[in-house]
Amino acid sequence: MAEDIAEAVEHLVRGIVAEPDAVTVRVDNGRRGTTFRVSVSPADQGRVIGRRGRTASALRTVVTAIGGKSYRVEIAD
Repeated sequence: MAEDIAEAVEHLVRGIVAEPDAVTVRVDNGRRGTTFRVSVSPADQGRVIGRRGRTASALRTVVTAIGGKSYRVEIAD
């Protein structure tokens, strides 16, 4: 299931950014759950985070709705 969610996250983020080829989603399984680490080009980082973090928050809400609270999303620096 984590692979399907990772594909969905990648698809959503590619639709937001100007450089979709630079988007990568890494899946890390830890003791607190599964974390999806999203990396984008530095120029697109502001687009993914959004004004006051609204886009990142919406992305986290979608992932929680799909998979539950054991899934987290982090935007890599």
